[in-house]
Amino acid sequence: MGYVIIAWDGTDKEALDRRMAVRDRHLEVITRWAKEGRMNLGFPTFRPDGSIAGSIMFLDEDEVGAKEYLSDEPFAREGVWQSYEARPFRIAPLEYQPLPSGPTPSKPTHTVVIAEDGEGVLAKRLAVRGAHFERVSGLAKDGTLLLGGALLNAKGEMVGSIAITKHPTEEEARAFWAEDPYVKEGVWQKMQYFTTRFAPLPYKPLPRPE
Repeated sequence: MGYVIIAWDGTDKEALDRRMAVRDRHLEVITRWAKEGRMNLGFPTFRPDGSIAGSIMFLDEDEVGAKEYLSDEPFAREGVWQSYEARPFRIAPLEYQPLPSGPTPSKPTHTVVIAEDGEGVLAKRLAVRGAHFERVSGLAKDGTLLLGGALLNAKGEMVGSIAITKHPTEEEARAFWAEDPYVKEGVWQKMQYFTTRFAPLPYKPLPRPE
């Protein structure tokens, strides 16, 4: 089990200036964490108007490691992130394509969905999990699904999901997920979408089936 940091920048006029002032140090930190194999992936999130909403960072760490990362992260220490949450997260082991490499794109290339399960739907989630996995397994192989996995509670129970798909717009991602069993059967009750793009960092390969 790892952790995911879901962070939100401010919405004031100085928010972008704060981010850009420490961006180079932020990149130094996450590059080091990626080289050490402690970070699976990290990226900014964008609002529909193109402004930066925040960041999502996937850590191959326990709670202690997540706290260490936050103490090391300039965006957390210097007020770029106005709020953030660290949540247990398990990446689904699928036959993912390699993470994007090459120059950082100038425009969003993917969309991330943060999906929260409804109350009392764990049994329903488990009942349709096989159908969901059958769908996303092929999509990981062809590169449509870059990464996906389950948000967990303190007991280790699944309470939501985060997934990244190769859709440059929110509209395309919404249409894609509307066909998923977790949506059709009412497992995912609250869904937030953000476009993103990736900087080429030395990430280790994502978990694959054993």
